[in-house]
Amino acid sequence: MTPARVLSIASSDSGGGAGIQADLKAIARCGAHGMTAIVALTAQNTLGVTAIQELAPGFVRAQIDAVLDDIGADAAKTGMLFSAPLISAVADALAGRTLPLVVDPVMVASSGARLLREDAVTTLVDRLFPLATVVTPNLPEAQALTGLTTIDRVLLAERLVEMGAPAALVTGGHGDEAVDHLFWKSTHIAIPVPRYPIAATHGAGCTHSAALAAGLAAGLPLDEAARHAAFVAGDAVAHGLTQLGGGDGPVHVLHDQLVAGAGR
Repeated sequence: MTPARVLSIASSDSGGGAGIQADLKAIARCGAHGMTAIVALTAQNTLGVTAIQELAPGFVRAQIDAVLDDIGADAAKTGMLFSAPLISAVADALAGRTLPLVVDPVMVASSGARLLREDAVTTLVDRLFPLATVVTPNLPEAQALTGLTTIDRVLLAERLVEMGAPAALVTGGHGDEAVDHLFWKSTHIAIPVPRYPIAATHGAGCTHSAALAAGLAAGLPLDEAARHAAFVAGDAVAHGLTQLGGGDGPVHVLHDQLVAGAGR
């Protein structure tokens, strides 16, 4: 049986906790085939981001075209896109393709490093929101995108849809209420999520959006794919690798896989 195909359009995390690396692990966890178009490289570890190197927009477009024109995809997701020219290149490549798309508007790293330039926010909203199946900001990202200070995910999700997204899923990792809130087809759906007292959440948002894309690629309706993503991300946090690095450790979505050499 041919596995579902998921294209991740995002940036590389040299520490392996978030970005393209987290996406590929989450896609594999969901039994799908992961493909990538890398838009930027980061020098990054558990303590923060020390440098960012953009790739040329034309090369980003070439990666997307190469994958979609041959292998194809059943869904795609975007992560850290960093700049307006890169966002425009991605939008140009995806426009006209009937492909379920998860837009994860990665704006600021957990360490505080800015991962989306301020002058690129409008381009993200204008070019990618209309192409998306769903946008998946966390609470601070939803507030920044909408300009609202409220912590009410209902209002934030409604405003994101007013801004052009067909559906909005405001994730529940921040704030007092541990719930992912989906606004889709004029319906509000609350998805309770567990929180764990574990200092290993690096990559949780990327894992969530990649698992959501994998669910859509497998043919799940959006609400079922959102519940599936909440489970996968929560499970990855629950088994997070607190022993790695001096900062917030990475999530561990593949914790149930065999360790190399086990059973010998």
